[in-house]
Formats: sequence, structure tokens, C-alpha cells
Amino acid sequence: MQHIIALSRVAVIVRHWFEIDLDDSSMEHGVRIELRDLPAQPRRGSESAAQVITADQPLWRADLFDRHTDAPGTFAVAHFHPSFLGNEPCERVFEPELTASPFDWLGHQFAALGGTGNRDPWKLERADAAELSGMSAAIVMLARTLGPDQCTSAAQCYALTRDAREAVRIMIATLRQPGRLDQEWTAPWREAA
Repeated sequence: MQHIIALSRVAVIVRHWFEIDLDDSSMEHGVRIELRDLPAQPRRGSESAAQVITADQPLWRADLFDRHTDAPGTFAVAHFHPSFLGNEPCERVFEPELTASPFDWLGHQFAALGGTGNRDPWKLERADAAELSGMSAAIVMLARTLGPDQCTSAAQCYALTRDAREAVRIMIATLRQPGRLDQEWTAPWREAA
């Protein structure tokens, strides 16, 4: 399940996410928040025709994650990606404020349009920037509903991330220590048709 907030030229995607560390087979889950480019599409049909909306190029991502083995709400692996190279995120960036109070940190990021920690603000259309900054509290409220403490079972986690099944299967296929994988927890992603 993904919640998409589309403005004129930018979209925010808020969703629950599950992933497996390729090095040690540890599992992480929580809420992922992405800022995406919303490129203009050619007009089609009549004045009443539905138009194509494409949330494409990622601009920024925050992953407010717990390790599966940690107590819910510790956010020990909460991180963000301030930039992307094409579709691939930069390395994870960890900040003490993010781990200590992830939802406050997230609200500040959107209120400041990413212009925190000596980073330049996101390059957005003026109207989208003003609207997005004003939506920071609503984005945080939505993100809270998909946090790691809201997901208490493998079945629930799978139900929230079933659209990412192929990504999870790729993770499982490329693990460096597959013997350490929790087979019971990952069964829904491995077995779903």
C-alpha cells in the first residue's frame, strides 16, 4: 500500500517498507517517505479526459526503520538519502536527531524543504514548495500510521508491502549469509504467487 500526495510537479510517497540487509541477513522495516519528480505529460483526449500522472525521478528519501529484532520504536537504523544518482539512492546518512526523534526530524525536513544540516533546500516550483512546506504536519501524521511500531507480524508486514515482493525476492537471492535469514518471517514474500 502506498499513499501518494501529488502536487503540480512533485509528489510525496508514504508507505511501509521491508528490507533485508544483504551483508548479514538482518531485517528492517518501517515507514519510507520519498519525494519524487512529477514530470509534465502530454495532454490526451478531450477537456474532460483523465490525464497520465507519473511519479518518476526520486529526489529524496527517508527510511524511519527499526531492525526486526529491536523493540518497536527504537529507530536504530533510521536514515535518509539526501540525493539520488538516477534511480539509485546515495549511501545512507544517519543523524542523531533522526534516531532520537524521527517524526519531529521528518516534520522539520518538510517544513524546511530539505534545507537542514547545511544542505540546500529541494529545488521545487515556488507554488509546490509553499504548499509542501505547509503540509509537513499532515505528512508526519500519515507517516506515523505506517511506522515500525504499527506492524506487528509477518502477515501484516507482507500485506503492507506485497507490491514490493519482487524487490524482497531479489534481496533474498543476493544475500551474502543466506543461512542467517529468518525463514519464518520472510515466508509470505517467498511463497506468495
